[in-house]
Amino acid sequence: MPLQQDLQRVLLTMKQAHLQTPPASAALRRDRLLRSVALIRENHQALNHAISADFGHRSAYQTLAADLMTTINMLQHAAEHLKQWMQPEIAEVPVAGMHARIEPQPLGVVGIISPWNFPINLAFGPLAGVFAAGNTAMLKPSELTPKTSELLAELVPRYFAAEELTVVLGDASVGQVFSALPFDHLVFTGSTVVGKHVMRAAVENLVPVTLELGGKSPVVVDVDADVAMAAARTLTIKTFNAGQICISPDYLLLPQAAEGDFIAAAQQFMQQAFPELQTNEDYTAIISDRHYQRLIVLIDDARHKGARVISLAPAGEPDFDAHSRKIAPHLILDVTEEMAVMQEEIFGPLLPVKSYSGDLQQAIGYINAHPRPLAAYYFGDDAQRQQQMAQHTTSGALVINDVMTHASLDSLPFGGVGASGIGAYHGIHGFRRFSHAKPVVIQDEAGTTNLRLRAPYQDKSAALTELLNNQH
Repeated sequence: MPLQQDLQRVLLTMKQAHLQTPPASAALRRDRLLRSVALIRENHQALNHAISADFGHRSAYQTLAADLMTTINMLQHAAEHLKQWMQPEIAEVPVAGMHARIEPQPLGVVGIISPWNFPINLAFGPLAGVFAAGNTAMLKPSELTPKTSELLAELVPRYFAAEELTVVLGDASVGQVFSALPFDHLVFTGSTVVGKHVMRAAVENLVPVTLELGGKSPVVVDVDADVAMAAARTLTIKTFNAGQICISPDYLLLPQAAEGDFIAAAQQFMQQAFPELQTNEDYTAIISDRHYQRLIVLIDDARHKGARVISLAPAGEPDFDAHSRKIAPHLILDVTEEMAVMQEEIFGPLLPVKSYSGDLQQAIGYINAHPRPLAAYYFGDDAQRQQQMAQHTTSGALVINDVMTHASLDSLPFGGVGASGIGAYHGIHGFRRFSHAKPVVIQDEAGTTNLRLRAPYQDKSAALTELLNNQH
């Protein structure tokens, strides 16, 4: 059977199961969430090993912290709050005796296309909202992490019935077919380029989408900022997963006078955090040879076009190694718009540093002249300038005096805007995203609002005309 027909058959079976059974109770939703937790918790060692094997080397701590524990926290948060989230919202009504409410209703079967950089978090993170809202799901994990994806395909049937959660394996061609299926909602996490193709495929069936994309997330260092703190906190995330994060800092706007201090602080940070790198278990490799070579080309292109490139590799170590696929963090100074590193999302441990005069409006103008990013980061202590940054830039999120903090807060929506995405999830925001807000109205006994629409209209028309004439 052709792949498209096979996947359509699986989806149809899941849709029929959803429609033929009562809406998922709070108990069933909670059970699905806790089974997801159990899958991760009971297989954390196997998942950690598989992810590291897919990367060539992945820091075990980074997997435990960002891929496993953060995801468990998201699922548990949903399990603890879903009864409250499920409660109908009472709505205002125009006349006494009428009743109206908004009931959150499951959408049905949700498709999830997850990426390779956090293969558990970005697969099961959306499931927190999907399951809490009473839906079921089909998951297409990345082909760039084959061992992890195959392990998920093996584990999921142990914890879930096929009509609850199904894993679909395959390469980009399978992803194309998957994105064209008539889901009740489709979640995609990945690049803006691929996101456009996913949305184009989904529109054929009018499937609503949540697109978690990326772009170039800026860091603004203001004139009053603690430069050493800004360097340390920026590089903390730029070295986490070797910068292979959709909300990793993609370039830094730095006052010209602070350049020397920032370079010195960056070098000091690396000496303390990564005194060695190539043999360091804490430092993650680049996911594939293709992505490794792409990053090397970005360095070479910038240097060729006049950038000053400062490697933060430990003394005596290479800047990068093709065998280990580990690339040391690099500061790229004197960047220009012609450089590829300023045109595309980096997804690696390279940090372009663009100087500005110290006039915050200049930095804001630069950000606003480019596509809206998934996140923006600002370092500075002046409350008015913080507010200026918040009000005059548009991004998926803004973090002040830190980087990436927002992603682990389940009380906040996580999502992009414009080119960096459509829709948001996490916590109650995920529950709402994967629910239909269904109005339910009970008319009053007299049928008051119905009667005003019933002919004859002569007397009613005169009353409305008089009402309009008397309004000021």
